[in-house]
Amino acid sequence: MAIVEERRSRLLELVRERGFAALPDLAELLTVSESTVRRDLEALEEAGHAKRTHGGVFYTGASPKLPHFDQLQPANWDRKRAIARRAAELISDGDTVLLDGGTTTYEVARLLVGRPLQIVTNSLPVANLFASNATTDLVLLGGYVYPRTGVSLGPYANEILARLNVRRVVLSVAGINDRGFYNSNLLLVETERAMMQTGEEVIVVADSTKFGHQSLAHLAPLEAATQLVVDDGISVEWKKKVEAAGVRLTVAARVE
Repeated sequence: MAIVEERRSRLLELVRERGFAALPDLAELLTVSESTVRRDLEALEEAGHAKRTHGGVFYTGASPKLPHFDQLQPANWDRKRAIARRAAELISDGDTVLLDGGTTTYEVARLLVGRPLQIVTNSLPVANLFASNATTDLVLLGGYVYPRTGVSLGPYANEILARLNVRRVVLSVAGINDRGFYNSNLLLVETERAMMQTGEEVIVVADSTKFGHQSLAHLAPLEAATQLVVDDGISVEWKKKVEAAGVRLTVAARVE
């Protein structure tokens, strides 16, 4: 068992270093069969570290240099994964998609790796997913990089956003109450408002624990979103409030 764990650790390091790695190359480097590599990759994919595609694998792990981001990832994991699956289904091949740096948005980004898309983001962890992906065009926004989460914020990012137009914007939020959406950073909220202005459609992804709570800065009223994707823990009362605001509601069922 120790040999298997050691091999998988080495495999993960190889995939992380390359961003994308071909199956035959990995088998040669590890001096094992391709079937063994496939089994190991299945384990890495289940753990959320990699995403297999035709002929190889993409690295999808969070940046090791952003410990705060990594600490946030496990929170409400089953809810975030369910939401991400449904949100990814709303995005069509060929779309231009703007993704913010939230942890739920990151889960959406994992599922978009390998698809023919134009991705715009202010998040270093999200950009890292697509940087070595030949099927995706990547635009990384500049500006002040907030070190705890690896997202670019402030006037430079906002100025770039003012020049862009995208099909869909996908945003995470820290809280939702009767006044609308909230996030925990004043500069982040300013940049996310600029993001919302760029898109034909604004998709907010938020787990049900966020409802009924506020955070430091008010982002926008409920009706500013085109669509809200949430897990099946949302209450009947909140379903009615969202729908009354004219927002399309998509409820994602968690898989036990």
